Amino acid sequence: MESISVFDILKVGIGPSSSHTMGPWKAVQLCLTEFSQRHKINTIESIEVYLYGSLAKTGPGHGTNIAIMLGIMGFDPANIDCAKIDDYINQVKSSGKIRMNGIHEISFDPAQNIIFNTREQPSFHSNALKIFISYGPGSKYEDVFYSIGGGFVVKGPSDQHADHTKLPFPINAASDLLDWCKKESCTISDIVMRNELEWRSKEEIHKGLRRIIGTMKASAYKGCHSPGILPGGLNVKRRASIQNVKLISSSSYNSIKEWIELIKNAQHSFKETLNWVSCFALAVNEENASFGRVVTAPTNGAAGVIPAVMLYYLCFCDDAGEEDLYRFLLVAGELGSIFKKGATISAAMGGCQAEIGVSSAMAAGALTEVQGGTPREVLMAAEIAMEHHLGLTCDPIGGLVQVPCIERNAMGAMKAITASQIALASDPYYARVSLDDVIKTMWDTAEDMNSKYKETGEGGLAINIPVSFPDC
Repeated sequence: MESISVFDILKVGIGPSSSHTMGPWKAVQLCLTEFSQRHKINTIESIEVYLYGSLAKTGPGHGTNIAIMLGIMGFDPANIDCAKIDDYINQVKSSGKIRMNGIHEISFDPAQNIIFNTREQPSFHSNALKIFISYGPGSKYEDVFYSIGGGFVVKGPSDQHADHTKLPFPINAASDLLDWCKKESCTISDIVMRNELEWRSKEEIHKGLRRIIGTMKASAYKGCHSPGILPGGLNVKRRASIQNVKLISSSSYNSIKEWIELIKNAQHSFKETLNWVSCFALAVNEENASFGRVVTAPTNGAAGVIPAVMLYYLCFCDDAGEEDLYRFLLVAGELGSIFKKGATISAAMGGCQAEIGVSSAMAAGALTEVQGGTPREVLMAAEIAMEHHLGLTCDPIGGLVQVPCIERNAMGAMKAITASQIALASDPYYARVSLDDVIKTMWDTAEDMNSKYKETGEGGLAINIPVSFPDC
């Protein structure tokens, strides 16, 4: 089975959707890279991208067309200046031209060159895109990609791009992880760290984890200080900044570090602690909905859960240090990979249980380890969190990652904290349901779920709250 790094599950990028934004973005770049290995980029005369399934049905609300244009232009989602995205896109629309990889300009009309085909349904995965390139004197090049969730892109069931790195502790299921911890007499984060060393050095791992931590803090901070209305036409008011002002009161600060220290050192009631957790989650996903920088964890639609629980641990739990946050992310990332291998992290395949449910399970397990939980307690916490998200549908209004997505992140964070507390107060040896059991159940539920509840905009709130979007 494929080897998946923590840094495959937790990736720095931009919103609003890992499968509908970052996946197509990566797909067009992979296509151009493969094309350039056989032909010259400057021979390209035109490019057309056809979107199918969920990508076609909710792509405009997810900004899929924007992601495709940015991908063609050669921008990196981890480093692009988010404040300039509108300028880049408006330049293409006004000029009718696009500069491929920043070097070769061709004619391009987004309305004509990006086609949302809602009539055809792919067989392998709902999120499919076909890319057609015309080049030279009448030559054609085409390729097909599938955006399978979390920003992962493949060409089919046996994609040659899969990572098959041989790890010292291969893990395909939660039971494998538990067995290794027992054999090595160590924690889950120890096992994960030793596997990660097969890809990069300890210094590189810590550097990557620090960037993830920093990005999570920054997205929460920016979201807590950005009032206004979210883009897209649904007119959703941003709430994190309002909540932050109420909770901070008249206290002053000038940086992310000072803000966190202020929260950490204040006296909080139980209600205020809960409000902060909600505020953190809302803030990150309001940033995500605004094409802001977030960490895919394991998806963009669920990007607020893990930062909210991480900040809860940092601000409201004793003796939280940087090394603890490393362990937190290592455990979260490994749990996410187990869900990906055993079920899915794609809402287009499994509904929102595959996004908010998985992120809540990841956060619950991570929180349990850094609070001194045993490997069995970590897995029990993850199981509890997912068990109470089973069957959760994906029905975004207008295809926007806003309603009910943003609030669901707050709920997922709350459930993660509760699941961790239950596990730490229980005897995991008497647990009746294992994490592997609940992952199998999640996949069974996903297969039984009607397609209209899988990010298609054809069921649930998406049809009961009718709206129109003149800008789509």
